[in-house]
Amino acid sequence: MDEPNDETVTAARPGPDAAARRARIAVSALFLTNGALFANILPRYPEIKAALGLDNTAYGLSIAALPAGAIVAGLAAAVLIRRFGSARLAVFGTALTSIGYLLAGLSPTALLFAGALFLTGACDAITDVAQNAHGLRVQRRYGRSVINSFHAIWSIGAVLGGAMAAVAIATGLPVGIHLAISTTVFAAVAVGALRFCLPGRDDEAEEDAVAAGAEIRQAARRGPELRTILVLAALTLIAMAGAVGEDAGNSWATLYLGDSLDAAAAIAPLGFIALMLAQFIGRILGDGLTDRFGQRLVAGAGGLIAAVGMGLALAFPSVPGTILGFAALGFGIATLIPAAMHAADELPGLPQGVGLTVLSWLLRVGFLLSPPFVGFIADNESLRAGLLIAPVAGLVAVLLCGALEKRRPRSD
Repeated sequence: MDEPNDETVTAARPGPDAAARRARIAVSALFLTNGALFANILPRYPEIKAALGLDNTAYGLSIAALPAGAIVAGLAAAVLIRRFGSARLAVFGTALTSIGYLLAGLSPTALLFAGALFLTGACDAITDVAQNAHGLRVQRRYGRSVINSFHAIWSIGAVLGGAMAAVAIATGLPVGIHLAISTTVFAAVAVGALRFCLPGRDDEAEEDAVAAGAEIRQAARRGPELRTILVLAALTLIAMAGAVGEDAGNSWATLYLGDSLDAAAAIAPLGFIALMLAQFIGRILGDGLTDRFGQRLVAGAGGLIAAVGMGLALAFPSVPGTILGFAALGFGIATLIPAAMHAADELPGLPQGVGLTVLSWLLRVGFLLSPPFVGFIADNESLRAGLLIAPVAGLVAVLLCGALEKRRPRSD
């Protein structure tokens, strides 16, 4: 008779053991560093854009190099996780990602800026899959939903990083010194978290988390049912809606408030910070709301909040109203990506890990296409018109939320 694996034994216990609780804190630290590193450079983008003399289209294409690198490297994560383990790969990837952002901030030309972001995106994609894989492993040990809490910590890390950047801008701290500080601090946090991740190698959990390219091709040759393909496509679009809404705040909020609405340099980053803070609140509440009402209702209501809130902010532009609009956007999209990832990971008819890997990879397409699309509209119409992509993304989530689960019994 087969021996029960570590996850099965733990699931039979009344609660998570000490190792699982420590690992949850460690994974939270990894998500925090990932969000903080990303957010430290974002509010400096307008400064970098001006220094490099980029128009909106060129700027959009340059920052699209970040998700382009992620798309190229994303499917390599499965092989690397099986070789090194998800925890070690997440920590090593975080260190490389932090160095990449520093190099992007120091780049003297647009080509080097885009190249640094491309390499950073490749490292970040592998880090993202690895930390989510380890987070899902921790969730199995808990026997209940905790994945939204990890993404919530990512959001609070982004708030922390955005606040650090706002202070650096207000005090006139050069980009290079500012990013060198964030690189050192958060890479050290990630390295320190490694010792508290789940001990040893749980090969079954590690290998189930993500799929390699060969497994994806094999699953495609077997021909999953049409319904499974359609549901995965809908889940991917839901995740992309979350990505597009998030990118609207990440890439354009500071620029829109500063250039289009004439907000002061220290005020302009508040749109991005408001989005991330509201997203954090939405994700902290997300696990409980999902357990109580189900993924479908939570995602549909969130999409509606995002569409209405950001739509009103664009219809009646003002600095306070726009900051509130980005907050509504962040709160509304908070659970879209975690819910879609969780649902894709459990799709019937697909080998374990295939749905999550395919969705995570295609999700980057949303981050890739959004910046140049908004930049092109901004140059030919206005940035305000380009940002209409955000409320449209909320409506997409409302229309497709039926692909997500209704309320699941807690015993599952």
